[in-house]
Amino acid sequence: MAENLIISDGNKERQYQTLLPQIAALVAGETDAVANMANVAAALKQTFDFFWVGFYVVKGETLVLAPFQGPLACTRIRHGKGVCGTAWKEARTQIVPDVDQFPGHIACSSDSKSEIVVPLLKGDEVIGVLDIDSDRLNSFDETDARYLEEVCRMLV
Repeated sequence: MAENLIISDGNKERQYQTLLPQIAALVAGETDAVANMANVAAALKQTFDFFWVGFYVVKGETLVLAPFQGPLACTRIRHGKGVCGTAWKEARTQIVPDVDQFPGHIACSSDSKSEIVVPLLKGDEVIGVLDIDSDRLNSFDETDARYLEEVCRMLV
């Protein structure tokens, strides 16, 4: 199945519509959260060629790095800090067109230019976040938010 993940026509909505059933099939019946996060990160990275795709999971008052695809990443992020910590604190998706304009942005890589962070919600509780960085400005919009929120619902 993995060889079918890349869709190169440039239509983001169509890419997500094709990818969602593939992700659903990847996670169906698999109860291990780490395995599912790893496959989802790989599928998103392969399909969209994002700069960095990964997860952080809540452990106490800290987000701790979980499966990811891309260059080295920050290992721990405090509640309310940076884009990931803000998504956790507010329990809502954060779309950041230019990370240099986000107050308190945590620069794990200077190559990251824009970012989207989607909380993993179990009921009203944030149990982790999906973090995606682009090396281009203004890479993310409401289309990304809508489909990535659906991806996160599949994981919880």
